[in-house]
Amino acid sequence: MKKFAIGCILAAAFATAAHAATTMPAAPTDSWTITNYYKQNVYDPKESKIGTIDDVLVDKAGKVTGLVVGVGGFLGAGEKDVIVPYTAVKSQKKDDKWWLTLDETKDSLKAAPGFKYDRASTTWIPENK
Repeated sequence: MKKFAIGCILAAAFATAAHAATTMPAAPTDSWTITNYYKQNVYDPKESKIGTIDDVLVDKAGKVTGLVVGVGGFLGAGEKDVIVPYTAVKSQKKDDKWWLTLDETKDSLKAAPGFKYDRASTTWIPENK
């Protein structure tokens, strides 16, 4: 009976430890919030709006690898989604808001390959597939 009681106590301890969340005492100093990008406007070097960030792509290690930019259209109708490398978008604080720039024009993005989100595979696939 004593062994059974010890076994139950150990099992409870392991189960509690397995479900305990690991938390951080503070946000990492070199981290950014996704809201600095998601649904934000993107501008060309001449400060003309060229699109909006529609999605943020993250690899399995948690590193941001790409940004899906919606270009063209009106209120989402006729919009084309293109993917640009995360490192291609530069950010700065302007008028107390994040200002995102991309060294591209709206026309060059409209000419780039388009992508659509495939819910079945939960990934972005080329539009022509």
